[in-house]
Amino acid sequence: MSASAPKPARPRLRLRVTAAAESHLRAGHPWLYEGSVREQNRGGEAGEIAVVYDRRDRFLALGLYDPASPLRLRVLHAGSPVTVDGAWWAARLDAALLRRAPLFGPDTDGYRVVNGESDGFPGAVVDRYADTLVLKLYTAAWFPHLPLLLGLLEDRSPGFRVVLRLSRNTRDAAGEVGLHDGLTLVGQEPDGPVIFRESGLRFEADVVRGQKTGFFLDQRENRRRVGDLSRDRRVLNAFSFSGGFSLYAARGGAQGVVSLDISAHALEGARRNFALNEDDPSVAACHHETVQADVFEWLSTTRRTFDLIVLDPPSLARREAERAGAIRAYGRLAADGLRRLAPGGILVSASCSAHVGAEEFWDVVRAAAERTGRRWRELATTRHAPDHPATFPEAEYLKAVFIGLEA
Repeated sequence: MSASAPKPARPRLRLRVTAAAESHLRAGHPWLYEGSVREQNRGGEAGEIAVVYDRRDRFLALGLYDPASPLRLRVLHAGSPVTVDGAWWAARLDAALLRRAPLFGPDTDGYRVVNGESDGFPGAVVDRYADTLVLKLYTAAWFPHLPLLLGLLEDRSPGFRVVLRLSRNTRDAAGEVGLHDGLTLVGQEPDGPVIFRESGLRFEADVVRGQKTGFFLDQRENRRRVGDLSRDRRVLNAFSFSGGFSLYAARGGAQGVVSLDISAHALEGARRNFALNEDDPSVAACHHETVQADVFEWLSTTRRTFDLIVLDPPSLARREAERAGAIRAYGRLAADGLRRLAPGGILVSASCSAHVGAEEFWDVVRAAAERTGRRWRELATTRHAPDHPATFPEAEYLKAVFIGLEA
């Protein structure tokens, strides 16, 4: 019996797109939506590298294809043709590592290693917590490339554990290939939270079940600013989660800190993080109080006053339809926070809602300050931390404003 003939190689997946999409891709935008695909030569599978050609049949871009997502192609490269192989991926990861090399000293081993599209890994994020790497995937297109990606990470971080986290939209597809959220891909499973350091403070990260990849690394720079402003102040950290701002304020010499959150689980985490740092004299000397309550209700009814208030809510606009309501909510929060500030107090108001622009967010907080009738000044506005670069508009989500009231 003769051996069966090998299957003929399939032709490369080729896409042609609308004129508007061509312009966006040429301008460097990394996303191509289903509605922008004008034609393709065949059906594609998740993780295939598809090539986009322009109206003159010239190479335009290539990227990871995902037939199950409205975001049909995540662009890896645009411009001239390239060969996407192991060496190409290695160079891209090394560039991301090189960008972060000067950012952190030995007192910080918790930071973002790869920030998705903005580091050339569309739909994939890698965060470091001490000797644990957390890989979060936002598209099933990465599943076929996991061995390659894990090999690159292991080569550059030998001995590190790698934990997989998945966005909700990928979990069914993950199950079909034997993956699940929280799976340890490399090394031993963690037997509890991972302890890491940020600016010399110790924190725990629940890398298996916690929000995001286990901690909110993106607010590091704002936490440092709050720490610098906290000496001798009474501080309220609203939407405190596990107490990041609270701990920086305590180390910065705050008289006392209130961590306010609706989640008992989050407040337990805040107490544990304080316990991890009780060897710091300033932390030990600071009175830390936890309050479990709805922040909106508590702020609008309390009569307590503070010298520094941090308002860092979760996203209030997860879709465009919620944008107007979110802007009103940010204004209400700022107004209630300003009412609870003592003379000379500072309000730190932050937003992680991508559907609310930075200027419109800052403006609604400024308007709330203006309505108080008190003299105030803007101390700073901030955006993304340097390990969370944002290279296209949809990646820009984080913004904060520091408002100081006159004494």
